[in-house]
Amino acid sequence: MKSIRAVLRHPQFRSGARDMSGVSLGIAAWGLVTGVAMVKSGLSVPLALFMTLTVYAGSAQLAAVPLMAVGAPMWVIWATALCVNLRFVIFSAQWRPYFMRFPLRERLALGYFAADLNYVMFMKRFREPRMDEGQIEYFFGGTAVNWSAWQLPAIAGILLADVIPTEWGLGFAGVLALLGLTYSMLSDRATAFAALVAGAAAVAAFALPFRLHIVVAIAAAVCVGLMIDGGGDAGRKVRDILLGGAARRRSDGVARVEGAAT
Repeated sequence: MKSIRAVLRHPQFRSGARDMSGVSLGIAAWGLVTGVAMVKSGLSVPLALFMTLTVYAGSAQLAAVPLMAVGAPMWVIWATALCVNLRFVIFSAQWRPYFMRFPLRERLALGYFAADLNYVMFMKRFREPRMDEGQIEYFFGGTAVNWSAWQLPAIAGILLADVIPTEWGLGFAGVLALLGLTYSMLSDRATAFAALVAGAAAVAAFALPFRLHIVVAIAAAVCVGLMIDGGGDAGRKVRDILLGGAARRRSDGVARVEGAAT
């Protein structure tokens, strides 16, 4: 991999940092909320600092901390964190053609810095893996801003948790920030439909213990995504409804072209 100085000076590093800066405020708000929540849930300051620096996964932290606070079984905590972070398996599979040329140790480091918005912005900018487009520099530019925007407020929240009054409503501010980030990722009707199903499933299963409604929501969203992307009559019907008949019209157009050619 290139030297740190060469990466920092590359134009794509600045592009990645600039693109991520647009959403860094929302990331910072959510990181602050997560830091406060970890200490308020009963974790000691050293343990909370260790968790935020090593886990570096806000959704997994917020899912695991309440379970730890109520004394949930260890297998439930691990299973919940695993289910919440299953999306990173998909991210890694998509990133594999781009970063497979690097040694295993370097790929493990890249995996630590992987995050949702980094993945979204990277894939929007680079449709195909190429070595001459500064892809790794862009990745590090985005992750540098994303990591700092999360970790610095999270550490501040951990250290200042006892002096930050709950009346400030940081939890509500964090929810609003997360909703804004989520809304920016709803790029099409299919994604919005999967998010709607996940939200409905989470509300319906809210009474489940150990925050298992989060796992139910993730499973519902994954099932809907697989159904939409896959084949079968149900998938075709859902795609046709979400695309407003565009899929049917394209199929009819292809059939007419093939008929004219024959």
